[in-house]
Amino acid sequence: MALMKVKFDLKKRVKLAQFVWLMYWFSVMAGVLVFSMGLFFKIELRKRSEMMDNNESHFVPNLLIGVGLLACGINAMGGKICYDSLDPSKFSRWKPMLKPFLVSCVVFNCLLVLTALLCFLMRIPLQFTLAEGLKNALKFYKDTDTPGRCYMKRTLDQMQMEFRCCGNNNFRDWFEIQWVSNRYLDFSAKEVKDRIGSNVDGKYLMDAVPFSCCNPGSPRPCIQYQVTNNTAHYSYDHHTEDLNIWKRGCRDALISYYGGMMNSIGALVLLVTILEVIVMIGLQYVNTSLSNLANPEDPECESEGWILEKTVKETFTDIMDKMKAMSKGNAVDEAGVDGVATGS
Repeated sequence: MALMKVKFDLKKRVKLAQFVWLMYWFSVMAGVLVFSMGLFFKIELRKRSEMMDNNESHFVPNLLIGVGLLACGINAMGGKICYDSLDPSKFSRWKPMLKPFLVSCVVFNCLLVLTALLCFLMRIPLQFTLAEGLKNALKFYKDTDTPGRCYMKRTLDQMQMEFRCCGNNNFRDWFEIQWVSNRYLDFSAKEVKDRIGSNVDGKYLMDAVPFSCCNPGSPRPCIQYQVTNNTAHYSYDHHTEDLNIWKRGCRDALISYYGGMMNSIGALVLLVTILEVIVMIGLQYVNTSLSNLANPEDPECESEGWILEKTVKETFTDIMDKMKAMSKGNAVDEAGVDGVATGS
């Protein structure tokens, strides 16, 4: 028994073909949108690629770009098939290709679901790549004279001001690294000697943060030096008072930014998947209704269309039987080749 069988006359078939044709072109536009979102996300990642530990984070945007292009191609072809279905002579040329095309649509829809899932899960690998990447970026903040790192200071300052964040996990990350270049330190000064001599690594460490950590909305002038020294500032307690530097870490800020973007793109891809399933079902109805005309020589006669020729269970059983037959056939062929080789 066919699944979701529907009877069609000429008028219904024409309306169905026109509707599916229109939906296919909406799907082409959806493909362009997915491609654009993938391209936009790739550009956003490249802007801050210096703060990421590896290039694996570009896999998802590259996948989105590829899926978007595939959607445009598949849906343009589907629209052409629906347009030609109104002319029996043109549609007959597409008949041998329709079954493989519908199978490819099913595979493509599975790819779309996988892409949406990867979009939702990208937050996890992004946490690790940003954690290590930002940690290294903070160390290179002072290397303004080193080729390949000379723009790191500007990149980090712009990021901290744009995302209103400070450090990797929080502002205290700046206390653990030397972020002032040696060229700007007076090594004859007692304070510099004391700070360098106070740690085993011989680095100039201080409880201070770069200017980009300052919150411009604070009514008090920015306290970016001696942040944890209450006696160095009037009426100040860093334990209780709201600091006038950003408390949020940049890793958390970037993960929220990229995570929100990927959740939106993932939801978009799921909506595109639903649209693709609708047009695929519509094309199957167009195909079966035209292939099962009661009188093929009379285009105005009634016909029946369906999604599956059998029930879901029967269809699944048939597919499994075919796969088993194919595997048995391959096993027999391999045994025959081995026998020939042994005999020779």
